[in-house]
Amino acid sequence: MHFCKTYSELLLTLSPELRKNAIEYRQLKKLINEVVLELDSFGLSPKVLQLLLEEGAQDHVFHTGSEEWDASSSSGDSSHSSVHAHLHPTVIYEIESKSASGFEPRLRISFGHDAAVSDTNTAVLSADQVKHIVDAAVHPLAHLQTTDEDTAMPPSSDYLEPSDTGQDLIIPLRSDTAFLCLLTSALSSLSGHFSNLHGEFKSSLGSLAVSISSNARPVSSSSPHSFAAYLLSTGNVASVRPGLVGKSDLYFWREVFQLYVEAEIFEDIGEVHRGERSVEEAERRLVLFSQRVAGKGGSSRLSGSKEALEVFFKINAFILDVKKFQLATAEAIRKILKKHTKRTALLIPAHLLSASGDTPSSEVVLAARPLIPLQRLLVQAIGEVLLPVVPHIDDYSCLICTSIAFKPVKLDCGHLFCVRCLVKLQKRGKADCPLCRAPTVLTANRANVDYALLNFMSDWFPVESREKLRANEREAAQEELEELGFQTRPGCIIM
Repeated sequence: MHFCKTYSELLLTLSPELRKNAIEYRQLKKLINEVVLELDSFGLSPKVLQLLLEEGAQDHVFHTGSEEWDASSSSGDSSHSSVHAHLHPTVIYEIESKSASGFEPRLRISFGHDAAVSDTNTAVLSADQVKHIVDAAVHPLAHLQTTDEDTAMPPSSDYLEPSDTGQDLIIPLRSDTAFLCLLTSALSSLSGHFSNLHGEFKSSLGSLAVSISSNARPVSSSSPHSFAAYLLSTGNVASVRPGLVGKSDLYFWREVFQLYVEAEIFEDIGEVHRGERSVEEAERRLVLFSQRVAGKGGSSRLSGSKEALEVFFKINAFILDVKKFQLATAEAIRKILKKHTKRTALLIPAHLLSASGDTPSSEVVLAARPLIPLQRLLVQAIGEVLLPVVPHIDDYSCLICTSIAFKPVKLDCGHLFCVRCLVKLQKRGKADCPLCRAPTVLTANRANVDYALLNFMSDWFPVESREKLRANEREAAQEELEELGFQTRPGCIIM
């Protein structure tokens, strides 16, 4: 299947907004055909032009029409001396940037006028040859192999430009100008559209974050009567009892975000295959993530969570569409530039094909790669705007027991541990902090309890806090029995 058809079919699966800003691949192909016809009208077929463009080309075999002749041969019929002589003009393909969105491609032909009109053996072109090439270049009806000197006309001054060796012939390529203008215009429009799209996407994420926040409320908001703040002044930390979640989808959204992070849909963060995923793999993982979340659909309590979840899926599907669109657009640009070079023998300068520090900011670059890694920016925006809406338990874990650091104790060195782990360290006489080795463990007391973080954990992690509290109480009771001389066994009725 031809790429043009594949590209068109892919665009039909995307949103109208993306299709509207797609590269006009068919129109660019038509303009390439017009460039070929324009060069043929000058007598510059791709084979001939490629040989002329090779700087310092010598001893080449030229094909003109049905004839074949060797440019290095010094013998031949004198009647064809105007064609069979040494034909080595210097041809340069130039692209002048007239504006931020426009280019003027042209061919510069240097004949070496002084040498061409001399009678010495070092002459590169004879006077007749100069007339024929100029006539073919300026007047499209003439042809390169025409030898009738009566039809040769002097070049127009509009096409001549002074040079060190005399005057160079300038051939403006109007069809090539139309090709580059269409391509640069499309790329400029696409770049601006992507910038606006990123801003709109972050705005949509902000609205979704507000919606999720209203459905994933903490204890203090969903069940205010079950939450009590703990303060150092009241000394009520010993009787702490975290409340239960009221009418809230806090744990539903925490599980959804946990599944999303584990899915690694668009990018692999592992060490072995780190990097951006392919379109096929990202699509497969997105479907798998949707299926896993669908199995948890019954755990949501509020109708607003279902609507927010649909928006969340649509946002990820949109990122996947953008990824498809950017890869297809990059491939379309690469193929159209390759086709341009192959069909016309005109090689676009390298500084227009890749951005660099030397490229002026006002100059449009014909980059064959995505202009903006938009899908990466969108995924990054999700991590910055949406995921922090619901705190994750891993960010509030004790570094010793790796479970939630409930009843957190902050040492004088600034490191934080749960109260049970700190008590164990003190009973063993470990004076140094496990992280920085500062002698701060034995000096810690009730004043080191972080009440602000204690209230935060009790508010956002009520279930985990209650479980950790019960585990701490069981462990403390077991230690007391062992100190009294009772040996506890699994299943002991005393416990």
